[in-house]
Amino acid sequence: MGLPRWLADLVTVVAFLTIIPVGIPVGRRAVYRPGSLMAAAWCFPVIGLLVGVVGSVIYGLAIWLGFTPWLAATLCVGAMVLLCGGLHEDGLGDFVDGLGGHTRERRLEIMHDSQAGNFAILALLLLFAARIGAVTALEAPGRVLAAMLVAAAISRAAMVVVMYVLPNARQDGLSVGAGRPGRAVTLIAAFVAGAVSVIAVGAAQAIACIAVASFLGCLIAILARRRLGGQTGDVLGAVCLVTELGCLLVIGL
Repeated sequence: MGLPRWLADLVTVVAFLTIIPVGIPVGRRAVYRPGSLMAAAWCFPVIGLLVGVVGSVIYGLAIWLGFTPWLAATLCVGAMVLLCGGLHEDGLGDFVDGLGGHTRERRLEIMHDSQAGNFAILALLLLFAARIGAVTALEAPGRVLAAMLVAAAISRAAMVVVMYVLPNARQDGLSVGAGRPGRAVTLIAAFVAGAVSVIAVGAAQAIACIAVASFLGCLIAILARRRLGGQTGDVLGAVCLVTELGCLLVIGL
């Protein structure tokens, strides 16, 4: 007997967005079947919650052991990066590098190259510093937990929205094979992220986080549309990390 649809969707997204081994037949192999990932995209923010909880637990444990908030924040961010296999960081770096190309074709070619250029390294260094600083400013483990849940959920939902709005920039690759999410899937992802945010930090901060994430996500989407002709996995990685940082900064104010 197969798994229930909702559980199979969760396992599919876990296999794609994290390094957690989930096995076969609904593991990474299933992700590459046409449309399978996008049918499961409604639970992107749910998996984001898992990532946020892991980072928050690491932070709380570090504080309990007597570490400084800065070191605890460093371990928190590092744990989330490791759990996701550096997937989003790799995307952001490639996206930033690709923007330096003179033509659309050259930009996509640069993004396809696995080598990190100077712009990618600088962007990632600044991002890591900002993320660690934002978590450090929250200080209390309870605030870190709430902020991480909100930021991780909204940022993963933002990826789904961008996939729904923008066409694929390439004619090949994982993004094309995965397909695009439907309206219902996109709305469910947005609803899950919004509900989690209201429960975690209250309506006022939730609205502020969603507004900032929407603004930042729109900026990246517009840039991707103009410079690349659409979205790729690298664009989605940039959307995820930038919107996540925006949410953390809002909650830390």
